[in-house]
Amino acid sequence: MHTEMWVVVAVATVLIATTVVLAGVLVVRLVKARRQLRDAGIPMENKAVFWGAMIYLVSPVDLLPDPVLLDDIGFLLLALRSLQAAAQSADVARRR
Repeated sequence: MHTEMWVVVAVATVLIATTVVLAGVLVVRLVKARRQLRDAGIPMENKAVFWGAMIYLVSPVDLLPDPVLLDDIGFLLLALRSLQAAAQSADVARRR
């Protein structure tokens, strides 16, 4: 292979590895948030968002091809944000 091709392959590998690591970090954060909120009176729609994001992550059907995990990361961020909002509202309700 030519040097330019090796550079392209190396850059693509780094980008794919970065998105995989980011998706992994988000999955860990999402699972930790879910574990903390398990019995805190989370509304059903927040539980559905969590499970929907996890199913979308492992689903073979994606908006973008699997090496590009940007859509998966977006769904994970949405679910994490939803769980954090549920935690804040549960915390506010407990303080009252």
